[in-house]
Amino acid sequence: MLRGTTVGARSTLRLAARAATAAYKTRPAPLPLRSLSVSFLSYRTHHLYSTMANPQLGLFTIPAVENEPMKSYAPGSPERAALQAALAEMQAQAPFHVPIVINGEQIKTGKVAQQLNPSDKSVLCTYEEADVALLNKAIDGALKARAAWEAMPFADRAAIFLKAADLLSQKYRYKVMAATMLGQGKNAWQAEIDAAAELADFWRFNAQYAQDVYKQQPIKNAPGNWNRVEYRSLEGFILAVSPFNFTAIGGNLGSAPAIMGNVVVWKPAPAAILSNYLVLEILHEAGLPKGVLQFIPGDAPTLVGAAIDSPDFAGLHFTGSTAVFKKLWKDIAMNVDKYKNYPRVVGETGGKNMHMVHKSADPRQVVLQTIRSAFEYQGQKCSACSRAYIPDNLWPEIKAGLIAEAKRIKVGPVTDFTNFVTPVINQFAFDKIKGFIEYAKAAKDAEIISGGTYDDSKGYFIQPTIIVTTNPAFKTLTDEIFGPVLTIYVYPADQFDETCALADKTSPYALTCALFATDRQALVHGANLLRHAAGNFYLNDKSTGAVVGQQPFGGSRASGTNDKAGAAMNLLRWVSARAIKENFLPLPDFLYPSNHQ
Repeated sequence: MLRGTTVGARSTLRLAARAATAAYKTRPAPLPLRSLSVSFLSYRTHHLYSTMANPQLGLFTIPAVENEPMKSYAPGSPERAALQAALAEMQAQAPFHVPIVINGEQIKTGKVAQQLNPSDKSVLCTYEEADVALLNKAIDGALKARAAWEAMPFADRAAIFLKAADLLSQKYRYKVMAATMLGQGKNAWQAEIDAAAELADFWRFNAQYAQDVYKQQPIKNAPGNWNRVEYRSLEGFILAVSPFNFTAIGGNLGSAPAIMGNVVVWKPAPAAILSNYLVLEILHEAGLPKGVLQFIPGDAPTLVGAAIDSPDFAGLHFTGSTAVFKKLWKDIAMNVDKYKNYPRVVGETGGKNMHMVHKSADPRQVVLQTIRSAFEYQGQKCSACSRAYIPDNLWPEIKAGLIAEAKRIKVGPVTDFTNFVTPVINQFAFDKIKGFIEYAKAAKDAEIISGGTYDDSKGYFIQPTIIVTTNPAFKTLTDEIFGPVLTIYVYPADQFDETCALADKTSPYALTCALFATDRQALVHGANLLRHAAGNFYLNDKSTGAVVGQQPFGGSRASGTNDKAGAAMNLLRWVSARAIKENFLPLPDFLYPSNHQ
């Protein structure tokens, strides 16, 4: 029986339903889906806003997306020559100057700071620093751009980011990589992973995920009704606060909310200014309206504090330290009465990631995977392996392997492609990491078996360092270091369960974890024991290297809100759904069938 209808109305509905069925069966054949080109959601999602100004004339599906192919940069390869040329050109033209960008207008304040090249401490670029007045101007401009941006059909919004991905991967690939290498201290391979492949992947896969979100519609319609759901942008602006270590993260923190129709105020990290500015220029060249993404470098506490104090603050998209994120969460909570809605708070923060090794593991693979995870990009990845738990039956072989392989690591500037380890980001990071190494040197319950040296006379270079401790609560086992320092705890091989429990409670973080074993039951058992120890869990693989479209990335506990960058889960955080029910038939009476005698 139909809910909410009278007995008389039911027969009317049945006749209408039969007529509708007959009309449906005799309808013209639809165009095949493969003949269409960007997403069907345009009409359903945006027709109420933009039918007159932007008529929807087709049901669209975006082109199939794939991960950006990786280039090798091997000796003699054309990509190596092109990247070396881009590096040489950028070094010759430096220092560059980066403005504040509000509504597409380049603004200079006279208050200028510097981004250094950590390989040699030279000035890569200078940049303008915004004040609160300019921040408020950026917020106002973003809010004015919001209605038109949200109303733009999704096909056109998606096309902007798909075009940006193509521009990045072809026209601007080596320029953005050079800025990432020189400014953020990445070697060629790490820059390729980040500034070329991952950023292009974010832009392409976010278009696919957005389409998938919009396709989520009610599965039932009662006769005489049509049910549908709109995925509206959030009321207000999104604040994106990005880190230094990934150009791709900077590009994604602003563009993920934007593709869902939001406007964004972007506060880039001081040590990633040049590469982030190039990302903004690519997006504008691809057609992003000027006020949708405002670029506001400057003092983080001042600008971020003022942004979350605005009544129009609608959400925070953050990657950075746990301490800063916790403070921002508290500040947002204190301001909750002034906001129009409860702000969305999405954060990816710190990690104290581990390799857990079972007694059945392949020692050679443990060595190679651990060296790469702990020391690639100098351990300046939130996913880097910072601690390892090794069973005593494998320790002699693994120890010898780690020492031998660490000796093969070359340390030096990014322009020498043979260097596996390049500089840490700045003097503050250098001094912090140096302090951990000196602490281990002075400790009676720890031993440095490899590395332990450092040099900041020219650039900020730290030799990959391996510490072994007998203390399961040793400082370098518990505290986030964010540098090329690995700490190992050797445990009795028959105490795997107890060691998993120990490792799980040693750190407040839960970002990445790798489990090594050749025994399948050990993999199953260990994965269960460590179920909540990481948001990204690896079996017989290193703890780094999540790929957009393959491993959605994020952790819980002190590591963040686990909203999974590179997945539809993240995009759902930037929309507010509106369920719409449309009735086609009049209600004959207000009485229920049960009211009749």
